[in-house]
Amino acid sequence: MPDPYDNLHEFAARNDLEFNEPALLRMALTHRSYLNEHTDLDWEDNERLEFLGDAVLDFLLAEHLFLSFPNAPEGELTALRAALVCRDTLARLARNLAIGPALLMGHGEVETGGRERPATLCATFEALVGALYLDQGLSAVSAWVLPMMDGELTGARAEVIDKDPKSRLQELAQGRLGITPRYRTVKALGPDHAKTFTVEVTIGETVYGHGEGPNKQIAAQRAALDALEHSADWPRPAIED
Repeated sequence: MPDPYDNLHEFAARNDLEFNEPALLRMALTHRSYLNEHTDLDWEDNERLEFLGDAVLDFLLAEHLFLSFPNAPEGELTALRAALVCRDTLARLARNLAIGPALLMGHGEVETGGRERPATLCATFEALVGALYLDQGLSAVSAWVLPMMDGELTGARAEVIDKDPKSRLQELAQGRLGITPRYRTVKALGPDHAKTFTVEVTIGETVYGHGEGPNKQIAAQRAALDALEHSADWPRPAIED
């Protein structure tokens, strides 16, 4: 019986990947549906590698952004990292690598468009990162991933900088906590023609930031910026189903 995995070597060579342990590459490109249809095979699907790769990407990009933008506030760095590791970005990189055609995937999954499904492509990219990390360590992942990410960074940074703090906070809060921020005016001092408003922003039951301004809109933007600048210290409140 011909080896159905010969094309993995071609995929690796085309994408500047070289594995000391080819079984890790095979696992990274194995969708669980393939093993469901081939129960005699004795290796894992890529879901555990996806978990590892997600963590490696988070750390690698946090370090890269920290060193690349020494004057950027924490909120901007967090938003940039979120833009680079989001599903759409990773799926786009996966398409550029032609991951979809290389996937070992069950026939039913293929017939329903699995090779082009963004969530699957994103997960497989993360699995490849996890496999490369196990095979050769962080330096190899960095050499392979960062040139691709630098190609995405210009657009991501322009998008982050162009967004107002409220929009950035909403994306971060929904992504990290699954909750939409709420704004409340807590104080209005001074005469009608020169009032100063104080607004607080809450996510769930927690107050995350305060801001003052000559109107409620500006105060709310400053409250959002305050929350973004301290987002590293955010607690992780339990979220009800």
